[in-house]
Amino acid sequence: MVQPRSPVEAAGNGGMGGYRWVADGGRRAVAGGLRGRLDALRELIALSRSRLDGRALEGAGRVLETADERYRLSGEHTVVAIAGATGSGKSSLFNALAGANRSQVGPRRPTTAEPVACVWPGGRAGAEGLLHRLGVPAHRRHAPADGSSELHGLILIDLPDHDSSATEHRAQVDRMLELVDAVIWVVDPEKYADAVLHERYLRPLAGYAEVMFVVLNQVDRLPGDAADQVVDDLRRLLDEDGLALGEHGEPGAAVLALSAATGKGVGELREALGQFVAERGAADRRLAADVDAAAERLRSVYVAQSRVGLTEDARAEFDDRLAEAVGAVATGRAAERDWLRYAERAYGSPWARMRGWRGSRWRSGGSGAGLTGAGALGGGPTGAGPAHGGRGAGGRGCAGRGEGGRTGTGRAEVCGTGAGQSDARRGGTGRTGAGRAAPRRGGMWRGSVGRQGGPGQMPPVGGLSGGAVEGGEPAVDGRAAARPVVEQAVRTVAGEAAHGLPAPWAQAVREAADRGAYGLPEALDKVAADAEEALRGGPAVKPRWWAVAAWLQGMLCVLQVVGVLWLLGAVTGAGGAVAWISGLLPALIGSVGGPALTWLCRVVARGPARRYGQDAERRLRSAAAGCGRARVLEPVAAELLRYREVREQYAVASGT
Repeated sequence: MVQPRSPVEAAGNGGMGGYRWVADGGRRAVAGGLRGRLDALRELIALSRSRLDGRALEGAGRVLETADERYRLSGEHTVVAIAGATGSGKSSLFNALAGANRSQVGPRRPTTAEPVACVWPGGRAGAEGLLHRLGVPAHRRHAPADGSSELHGLILIDLPDHDSSATEHRAQVDRMLELVDAVIWVVDPEKYADAVLHERYLRPLAGYAEVMFVVLNQVDRLPGDAADQVVDDLRRLLDEDGLALGEHGEPGAAVLALSAATGKGVGELREALGQFVAERGAADRRLAADVDAAAERLRSVYVAQSRVGLTEDARAEFDDRLAEAVGAVATGRAAERDWLRYAERAYGSPWARMRGWRGSRWRSGGSGAGLTGAGALGGGPTGAGPAHGGRGAGGRGCAGRGEGGRTGTGRAEVCGTGAGQSDARRGGTGRTGAGRAAPRRGGMWRGSVGRQGGPGQMPPVGGLSGGAVEGGEPAVDGRAAARPVVEQAVRTVAGEAAHGLPAPWAQAVREAADRGAYGLPEALDKVAADAEEALRGGPAVKPRWWAVAAWLQGMLCVLQVVGVLWLLGAVTGAGGAVAWISGLLPALIGSVGGPALTWLCRVVARGPARRYGQDAERRLRSAAAGCGRARVLEPVAAELLRYREVREQYAVASGT
């Protein structure tokens, strides 16, 4: 049996007391309870419209519309429908409760073609709005014969047969079952196990057990204790349907046995209905069950399979891949070599600096002069090796070669094979049979992380222009090889972020990552170019010991020159034996001290050069990570935050 509660207890219930009575007979929402769940469901739909298919949200939207419509109408009345199969005795039970023949009873099937209503006065007007909403014709609205006060506020509806041969009758039953506050299912001993009843109605409506009565009618036809046996079997079937039964004070459906023809058990049903109506909580219970059903249908699109979010490891891996794409490690190593090169020029002997100056003048006519960055060829401030050209064995010609270019790609070659030659010293176009740009040690040309060179295109190198290569094989853009690295990094981090998410939200995360990835290679190109520009010209602050070492090298050079001149004087007879000793000592000190000081400075310079390279690598890595964070990680994080918001709203709406 349904355990009744007083109206005060019902109003104080956290799950059903979401509304309070107002002067016009309707109800006004108050905070908490069902109202909070409905508000959460409304917010859930608003947040999800751009992420989910509208059809997935239709059911939840109908629940909100039904709730708003129901709460605009009378809260003094409880609408209870009597439903059942043909010949189950629905109309007979309706008349027994009304105390008069208000619904037609007869052998013709189907007998009830239109819904019939019986309204027990509730002290206030308002039943008309509910009857109009249900679509009960005015000539089918009746009052009870006795006007019993125990059922005040009850609107009892006799529905057509749910298994009627008339399609419109079945459609009318289905429509009204979605609008009433409670249902009395009437079965008879012959058809209580009917598959249509259980599979089409009772099983799908198992979540509405608290607003449901199941009545076994016509027990007067059963001999002896057969009625108890049928009731027990009916309870078993209801339990298999998942319908909770109201036993031992537990909420659930009430199961009764009666005979509408003889009146046996009708009084017990009347008493149960009186207590049920007095609670004035049927509408709230019904709507709460509607919200439960809607939330269950949406569960697959809101509940994640596992913990979601980007881990620190995933973020670190993404940063590492972007650093790889811009050549951060190679840039740091090249910056370290540059620092050593500038240091060697500072602390090197004057003779070594003079040889370097003469060599750079000889190379100034080559294509690599003055070039810096990835793929820079030749000498000058950033190239350690000479730029050279000419024909090699088998017709192979190289436009230029640079060792230790600044931005970290190290060595780059632009070579041609076939019957042709390239003259870098003349700045020629390098006509070859089949041109190929081959990146070395890092394999990326500046400004091409996201741009694949087209046929015949090469990075500009000295006198070589973009369309200078002729032949049937397209030029290979070295840094274009980094584009797959960027794309793979984005796919990986998007996959990590979407792992475990429901399908619509996983798709939204991937789309956010894809939108952010658009233009990311070009942005990384700019980051790499800015890093190259920052490194151009060497260290911004020169260590003081460079000047000290240069001064010492100058002094040792002076000693060497003085000693050599002294020895020359001794050779020409300008001095005696003492002159030999006086000249040999400074010459020896200058000759040995200079290389020794150079070696010592080279050892001392390794630590600062390494730190300089690491700092350059760290800056480029940080810049690339910031670019990826702004374009990819932050949009992905925004989608994850949106999912968390809707997940919180779903938890409130579902009551979990």
